[in-house]
Amino acid sequence: MFVADIKRVVDQVSRDKGIDREILISALEEALKSAARKKFGSRIDIEVQYSDDSGEIEVFQFKDVVETVEDPALEVTLEEGRKLDADCEIGDSLGTKMDTSTFGRIAAQSAKQVIIQKMKDAEKDAIYASFIDRKGEIINGIVQRMDRGDIIVNLGQTEGVVPVREQVPRESYRRGDRIRAYILDVLHESRGPQIILSRGHKEFLIDLFKTEVPEISEGIVSIMGAAREPGVRAKIAVSSNNSDIDPVGACVGMKGSRVQNVVQELRGEKIDIIPWHVDAAKFVCNALAPAEISRVIIDESNRSMEVIVPDDFLSIAIGKRGQNVRLASKLTGWHLDVQSESRYNETMKSGYESLAALPDVSVSLVDALYEAGFFSIDELSIATVEDLMQVRGVSEEKAQALISAARQAVLDAEDESEEVESQATGELKQSESEGAADASDEEALEDGEAQPEQEEPQSEAEAEGAALAEPESPVEDAKDLEAKE
Repeated sequence: MFVADIKRVVDQVSRDKGIDREILISALEEALKSAARKKFGSRIDIEVQYSDDSGEIEVFQFKDVVETVEDPALEVTLEEGRKLDADCEIGDSLGTKMDTSTFGRIAAQSAKQVIIQKMKDAEKDAIYASFIDRKGEIINGIVQRMDRGDIIVNLGQTEGVVPVREQVPRESYRRGDRIRAYILDVLHESRGPQIILSRGHKEFLIDLFKTEVPEISEGIVSIMGAAREPGVRAKIAVSSNNSDIDPVGACVGMKGSRVQNVVQELRGEKIDIIPWHVDAAKFVCNALAPAEISRVIIDESNRSMEVIVPDDFLSIAIGKRGQNVRLASKLTGWHLDVQSESRYNETMKSGYESLAALPDVSVSLVDALYEAGFFSIDELSIATVEDLMQVRGVSEEKAQALISAARQAVLDAEDESEEVESQATGELKQSESEGAADASDEEALEDGEAQPEQEEPQSEAEAEGAALAEPESPVEDAKDLEAKE
């Protein structure tokens, strides 16, 4: 037989590699077909059968019974056919069992390669099938090596990879370290399934809480959202469908034991557990804790909120490098603009004054505009006539006049700011040029101190006149005086 005790080998490989027995048997059958065609040509009609009882694979070659044989590989005469089957007739197909030991060394090597390739493909498919159902779970592994910053993790059956973008900053691993990660994706590639792992994904944080908090796995406490800056800080919003159970307390645990286990796994990452609220404004206030909130102005159309906090709590609400408000914005899904009360009051005061400065606008009308939500000329300039007609005491003509006046005031303010800016730019350039001139004068003065000043060159006529006007030497002057005496 081609393979001794094939049933035992099939069972062992199926158990060790996790491959279905039918796939292995199909691979063996395909390998024997390939070996037979290597030996006897590709035109022969072959059928391979596996007997589960005996654990053997049999190879049969079929030939048609004809009167005149034209192709010996596919046909046999009636006389030869009746030697195999006495009841055969012309047109029947007779099968003869082939001796696989006659296939030869090259055919056997070819069969071996087919079996190996089929087993590799089957193993890849089995690994992919086993991990695709585990997508979204947390898995444990051992660090195998580092490859261009990526962490290659041994998962037992296969290897996973933690890309650089999915790693937590300031975390370092060495070969042999145990690592816990979230199965982010499973890719079916030609070289084999690729398991993408993550430690920086927010779902990793959520799954850790599901593992540590029984109330979450039981469905009593629900995680409504999470936001992370891996390795630094995270926020998680929780709610409870049982009024007797505090969702925040359930996640914190006795003396903080539950949340502390999560913090240890995340290497000291700070975690804020926030009670979820159906009211968006209240939810935002909870997300910005421990800062106190004075008021919240909601813009539904742009899904943004203007949050006003006391001056003492501005830095707490914003957080270090804007971290607190950034995480709160990710968690709630609203764009948050945090302002102090003093700045907000100044803005409102300037807006009130800009409205009062419009022509033919009384104090009562400004108050009415304020009540309707128009706090400055900028908001008034982009309003529609229909919006302004909702304000008490404003007719259609008055609304059009207010919009025109507001737009003109905005244009005048822009022109004035541009003029101030250009004037400031001109003064800056002038000061720069004066500074450059002073610097050049200082350089020239320094050069004059270092070198004697040179006279300008004279023309030839001026030089001759100077020679006639001035004595050449003191000796000649004395002789001239003696001669005259």
